[in-house]
Order: sequence, then structure tokens, then C-alpha cells
Amino acid sequence: MSASKNKVTNSLLRSEQKSLYRFLSLYIAMVIVVISLLSIFYYQSKEKIMLYSQRLKLNKYSYVQSKRLKALHHQSNIKKRLKYPIDSRFYSAIYDIEYTEIFSNLIEKDIRFDKEIYTNNKHIYFVKSLNDFYLGTKYLIIEVDYDKKWRLTLIYNIVLFDMFIFIIFVIMGLYLAKLFLKPMRNSLILLDRFIKDTTHELNTPLSAVLANIEMMDIESMSKSNLKKLNRINIGAKSLSILYQDLTYLTLEQERKNEDERFDIKSLIIDRIDYFNILMKSKNITYNLELKSSDIYMDKRKFIRVLDNLISNAIKYNRRNGNIEIFLSPNSLIIKDYGIGIDKDKIPFMFDRYSRFNSSEGGFGVGLNIVKSILDEYNIDIKVKSKEGQWTEISLNW
Repeated sequence: MSASKNKVTNSLLRSEQKSLYRFLSLYIAMVIVVISLLSIFYYQSKEKIMLYSQRLKLNKYSYVQSKRLKALHHQSNIKKRLKYPIDSRFYSAIYDIEYTEIFSNLIEKDIRFDKEIYTNNKHIYFVKSLNDFYLGTKYLIIEVDYDKKWRLTLIYNIVLFDMFIFIIFVIMGLYLAKLFLKPMRNSLILLDRFIKDTTHELNTPLSAVLANIEMMDIESMSKSNLKKLNRINIGAKSLSILYQDLTYLTLEQERKNEDERFDIKSLIIDRIDYFNILMKSKNITYNLELKSSDIYMDKRKFIRVLDNLISNAIKYNRRNGNIEIFLSPNSLIIKDYGIGIDKDKIPFMFDRYSRFNSSEGGFGVGLNIVKSILDEYNIDIKVKSKEGQWTEISLNW
């Protein structure tokens, strides 16, 4: 009983888990974006602070170098050959007002004159505009090596901090998600309990109704009473399908499989005969193209698959509609020309308690049972549909 309860509970929580995964995916994506933006802003602010501290130093270098240029300018009236002042602490260059190079010992020549200080990740550049045109100089460029140690340390610290914040936010997200999903979980558990209790209550009256219908003398009945009996029979058989689904869902899943090889063709004919009265109630016709085919699995479970697919083909068909069933080796196709289903809803057809037509009864568990059985036996199921025209379900094994 405990194993059955666990399985039912696990099955119940699948929809909750899907909702949880969707919420967390969106939440984590948003957290990553926010953390990334904050990290970028933090890195840029630290870079600005670094450049500001470098600016103070490079400004001193430019002041020293401008004094040397001034001295060199005065010497130009005396000496014909002048030696440009070189400083081991930095590289420098001088340009005229038209950005033409006068002298340079810079490692990289591509200068941005629109910025006072900048970096190219290899060097830091300081552009000083001079008021006195010593030696025709308008712009003095100071270049120093870019120390990447601070950046590596900063990136390392940012990554550690981001990971810590990310973990905190994920934990908070899990807590919030479970908090928000708790009402849904409670509702699903209550619904499961209701279904289980309802199943127990249905057994005795349903068995009595079906047994008495079988024992009735149809030949002695009037036409009006016969019509009433047919309606009762239709309702009882519809209720019987629902009862069998609920019984399987709540009581029989843990029963050991009794796998055997059996003929699908004869089983389909038998189930069509069982549903014949339901099809007649909507004046639905059917076409069968059945070739011999067998399968090795629990016959009881395959009947659940067939009954759900055929009953859905009847339930969601239109009056005076048609059902086609094609059976070939390792393949079964059931097609109805009914209301169809929106293609966006097809991926959610097999979720438990999913119902896309409020006018039809049921708890929305039949197709979930079908999918669980087919997955157990590695049988592939595909759904094609055109809303308002037809639905085709194919099984391949």
C-alpha cells in the first residue's frame, strides 16, 4: 500500500515538477542577467577607479616631460641636433595640432586623441594637450604597461561573489517556488484522494447496473422502454470506462505484470463491439483495416490503452462522424473526424488532469494512463491533429 501511495504521489507531482522547472528556468535566467549586468557595472566602476589613480601618476609624468620639452625647445636655438628626452618609466610621443607625429617611441602607434586616458588591455595611454607649442608640439602622449594583475584579481573576486550570490538566489527561488506551488500540490493530493474514494463508492452500484442490464429481457420491452434501457446502458458503459481508469490509477498500478503474446486484431474487434452502443448513440460509423499483428505485453494494460483511445475518438467526435482504425505489423492508427485539438496543446495532452474541452466529462486521467503504459513498454505514440477536422493517434512498437 505504501509503494502504491508513493507511486501515486510521484505521478501527482509530475505536473508540479514541470511547473517548478519552468519557473526556475525563467527565474535563473533573470538572476543570471541581473548578476551579469551588476558584475559588468562593478567591473567598469573599478576600472574607472584604476584609471583615475593611473591618471594622477601619468599627469605627473606628462608634467615632467613637458618641462623637458620646454628645455629642449630653448636649446633648439643653440644646437642643430637635439636628443629627445627618454624616461625609463614610460614611453612617450609628441604630435602637432594636425595630429602629425613629430617623435614617438610608443610601442603602439594608434592613438585616440578624443580621450584623455584609456587602455587597450596592453597599455595605458594619457593624452595631454599642451598650451605652449614647444617644438611645434600640441599633444603629448604618455604610454605605460597595463598591469593585468589587478584585473585578474578583480575578475576572480567577481566570479566568487557571483557564484555565492547565485547560490543564495537559487535557494531563495526554490523556497519561493515551493511556497507558490504548495496550494497546487495540496489541490492535487485532495483530488487524488477524492478519486480514490469515488472509485471505491462506484464499484458496487456500477456492477449492479451492468449486471441487471445484461439480465433484462429485451424482446419483451416496448420501444420506449428499450430506448431508455439503451440510454442507461450507454451511461453505464461510459461510467465503466472511467471506473476502470480510476481503478487502474489508484489500485492496480502496483500489480505485477502478466505479459503474454496476444493477437491485437481480435482484441480491437472485441473492443469495437463493446463500444458499439456508444457509437450508435452519436450515429458514428467506423472503418477497420486490420492486418494480423501481435504484441508481447500485459493484455490488461493494452486494453486500457485501446479503451481510452477508442472512447476518446467517440467522445470528441461529431454526430454522424467517422472513426478509422488501421492495424499493421508493429503499428496501430486510430483516427477520428471530430473536433480536433490545437497543435499548441498537443504536448500537454498526456498531463494528468489536463482537459481541453469542458463540455465533455472525465477527470483528465485517461491519456495520462495511456502514456505511462506505453512508456513502460517502450511503445512510441505520436499525435497529429487539425483543429475542427480530425485527430490521428499512431502507436509504433
